[in-house]
Order: sequence, then structure tokens, then C-alpha cells
Amino acid sequence: MRASNKSLWGAIAGVVLVAAAALLAWNAFGRDPKAPSVDYHLVGGNTLSSANLRGKVVLVEFWATSCTTCVADMRNMVRTYDAFAPKGFDLVAVSMYYDNPQYVENFTRSGPVGKLPFPVAMDRSGDVAKAFGDVRLTPTSFLIDRSGRIVKQYVGPPNMDELHAMIGQLLQRQA
Repeated sequence: MRASNKSLWGAIAGVVLVAAAALLAWNAFGRDPKAPSVDYHLVGGNTLSSANLRGKVVLVEFWATSCTTCVADMRNMVRTYDAFAPKGFDLVAVSMYYDNPQYVENFTRSGPVGKLPFPVAMDRSGDVAKAFGDVRLTPTSFLIDRSGRIVKQYVGPPNMDELHAMIGQLLQRQA
């Protein structure tokens, strides 16, 4: 067998393995798994509990100041928050454990998009990322319905038209 065929079979085996793991995870957690109960330690020292967010549609966005895609996408997050917050939507931006706290604080107060209008949490221990399935890639977002169920996960920047449509639909439903 030639080296290129071995590489092709190796790549196919890797894809099959990842797909099987995803299917097992999907079956283990169900279609709409409950979002974990966590405490978000916010910039400025306050704490926000996931219990305080029940009854709202929430987007939890894992990001890092060192992630250029995250920084560029933050403008979309601000627009999304501004459009839907008056209707019962909230957004929590969770900086990754490896992010420099001073960079996060500076970005939150006066980054490229100005002062962020939504809560920003610093996950210094990595516990929040672990609770959401050991998030490692940024940006990763979780859309949570009013009942506290995860209805969509995005790895990478979300398709904003799709995200806005889903938020609109979820806001029309009762918990």
C-alpha cells in the first residue's frame, strides 16, 4: 500500500472515530441536555449563578483575548445582546482559564468594541469550561432555553442569521 493510501485510510479512521464519539455523547446527554449549574465569577468581583438566568434565553460564549476570531466576533455578540436583551435574552462571556485577567478586564471596559454591555466572567480555575463538557476551543457558544436546556452548541463563530432566528423562536416559548 502506498503512503498516500495509508494517510487516506488514517484520515477516514479518524473521522469515523470522532463521529462515533459524538454519537455516543449525543446519546448519553440526550437531545436537549440541561446546562450545568455553575457560578460565574464576573469582572468586578460579583458572582452570577446560572440559577439567576433561569427563565431567560442565554448564550454562554467561551472566548479568550488571545483568540483573534473571538475578538472579531465580539462586535456580533454586542449587537445580538442589544437586539434581544429587552425581550428576555442574556449573554455571558466566559474568558478561558489561561487568559490574563488584566487583559480580560481591559477588554471588558474599553476593548475594540467599547464597554461590553453583558456580564463577563473569568474562569480562572477552568471549572466552568469543564462543566460545559471540557471546552477547549474558542470561541465555543452554548444557546440555552428558558428551562435551562442546551439547544445548540457552536464551535467557532456562530452563523448569526441562524443564531438570531433561534433566539427569536426561543424567546416566543414559555419555560
